[in-house]
Amino acid sequence: MTKPNALLLLLLLSFSVSAKAADKAPTLSRKQWLAYLDRVARPVMQNISQNQLKANMPVVTSGAIDNKEQRSKVAYLEAFGRTLCGIAPWLQLEGGNPSEVKMRDQYRQWALQGIANAVNPGAKDYLQWNGGQPLVDASFVALALVRAPWLWEHLNKPVQQQIVTALMITRNTVPVYSNWILFSGAIEAFFDKYDLGYDPVRIEFAVREFTQHWYVGDGLYADGMSFHLDYYNSIVIHPNLNAILDEVSSKHKIYQHERDNAKLISQRYAQILEGMINADGSYPAIGRSIVYRGGVFHHLADMAYRKQLPSSISPAQVREALGAVIKKTLNAPNTFNKDGWLNIGLYGNQPSLAEFYITTGSLYICTDIFMPLGLPETDEFWSAPPAPWTSVKIWSGQDVPADHAFELKK
Repeated sequence: MTKPNALLLLLLLSFSVSAKAADKAPTLSRKQWLAYLDRVARPVMQNISQNQLKANMPVVTSGAIDNKEQRSKVAYLEAFGRTLCGIAPWLQLEGGNPSEVKMRDQYRQWALQGIANAVNPGAKDYLQWNGGQPLVDASFVALALVRAPWLWEHLNKPVQQQIVTALMITRNTVPVYSNWILFSGAIEAFFDKYDLGYDPVRIEFAVREFTQHWYVGDGLYADGMSFHLDYYNSIVIHPNLNAILDEVSSKHKIYQHERDNAKLISQRYAQILEGMINADGSYPAIGRSIVYRGGVFHHLADMAYRKQLPSSISPAQVREALGAVIKKTLNAPNTFNKDGWLNIGLYGNQPSLAEFYITTGSLYICTDIFMPLGLPETDEFWSAPPAPWTSVKIWSGQDVPADHAFELKK
């Protein structure tokens, strides 16, 4: 056997062993998920609770940044809103082992104080709420409060009023005719949830455009008038649309048909996302905002948390697949700087991957992959034995059912 052939055989055998190992061994335990969450979220949540986020968070911007001064100012709201949104389901959870309860209690206190500082005009970490990008990231704060009523209920009345005042400022901004209309809709869903006087027109606009005009088939929506081959269906569209529909449908008994269809569409897209996670936890680096790392699987994590995964993929295999993504994207060298803040990149420090709107704060949307931590450790998602995800099954030679497009019945 020639040396090149011997090397090829060695590589093939190595891959076979790694695929079989992925079939049996857990990717990450719940304890390890929590450790990764803590590594990402701690610098943001601890600093803003101490009124030190603006003082201590480095703001690195894309080399192609369009307005460095303004983007830098809103980077702090980006970091806080996106982090809070991802950890909200876990903050809502009660119980668990003593070490997790202790950690959650600490984060709850950081969250309450951080929110108070973020909306207090007299605080050092009062954040910017007026403008285009602030609309985007204010919606993450609103969605966090929808996901974690515990936070809203444990804020005192003056802070609650300051939140309302801050979110009302975003109504001055007309959203871009794209996924941005869902940011306005998510804020109104927050107002509706807590009986604060919501604008049904902003809800109607978001729901009707996506459900009646922008669904293009097989689990995917166009982002406005054009379809983009990227992860925005997962990052923004499905999670926000589902949250809006859940709130207004359950409370006002409207959009029931749209909600039912959205569930079916969401299940198909969750299936697609799970199939895109390779055996090593990598995935296609396509489209804008790829530096959001695990945030591009926001929808799959959300569907697991909602317990609405399609029957074709088990919670255990989704847990393993998402764990592989967490490990792949957060274990890479130079993912964090020397002080523990995220660097721009997908696999380490790769600033050239960033679009004109990316700052350090943008990166913290990766916390959305941790949403299943909002399920108790007794839930099947955590308690079921490790199971191989689709790519592991296929590339280790297992026989699996063929994938088929989804047709929405009118």
